[in-house]
Amino acid sequence: MARESSFNKKSRIVLIVVLGLFSIGQLFPLVWLVDFSLCKSGDVYGANILKIPNPPQFINYYLAWRDGKIPQYFVNSIIVNVVSVLLVVLFSLMMGYAFVRMEWKWSNKVLTYVLLGLMIPIHATLLPNFVIFRQLNILDSYFALIIPYVAFSLPQAVFLMTGFIGSIPRALEESAIIDGCGIFRILFQIILPLSKPALVTVTVTTFLNTWNEFIMAATYLTSDRFRTLPFSVYNFAGQYASNYAVQFAVMTIVALPSLIVYIALNEQVTKGVTLGAVKG
Repeated sequence: MARESSFNKKSRIVLIVVLGLFSIGQLFPLVWLVDFSLCKSGDVYGANILKIPNPPQFINYYLAWRDGKIPQYFVNSIIVNVVSVLLVVLFSLMMGYAFVRMEWKWSNKVLTYVLLGLMIPIHATLLPNFVIFRQLNILDSYFALIIPYVAFSLPQAVFLMTGFIGSIPRALEESAIIDGCGIFRILFQIILPLSKPALVTVTVTTFLNTWNEFIMAATYLTSDRFRTLPFSVYNFAGQYASNYAVQFAVMTIVALPSLIVYIALNEQVTKGVTLGAVKG
């Protein structure tokens, strides 16, 4: 028993050390980004991986905010992401309920077709979408981002929602039907409140996937009027020289909202994924 207890203790120490090193490796890019955002632009070319700013160049953040058009791009990002997240949450809830609870002939085949979207890379749709959006005259608009963002986020959201809704007892819905509830009252007054952990997970994952997205935005947007926050980095890149320190400051500002959202809702995200996986 003593040897077994000693072995378990050593195994736990090794596990903690390994996870600690893994965490440091995951956090290092963020530390590196913040570190050089407080340095002078020329310090990036030094031999040091990290450099203590002396003194810290907080003016980089001022320049990033003033010259990077961050307020304008931030509003565009908020509009695009809020609308995308709301649509994904609404559609995934309704589609998940339809696939799990409603009995119709092609439900399994349609669900399989929807989940196939998990295997389609973004780059494969850039040119077809560009041609379609140009014909529909919606290039360089909010719709040019909202439509593909919702389309690419729905497969993962539907996958999570079908697993979670399947764990909800049918007796609750049967009792509601006996009391005279219609399909929409059941969906929004019973299923919706019970599915909050899964909906929070869908909200956070969709937000993280769309907030920092740049490839589609760079392909479909051409004017500053609709450009999103990642474009702020471009304002400090010149043909012959770039202000890298301010670019790091911009990237730090861009990453900050997603970090705050994830840290604030991390527990609910873990709960939603776990419950959907175990009970589904």
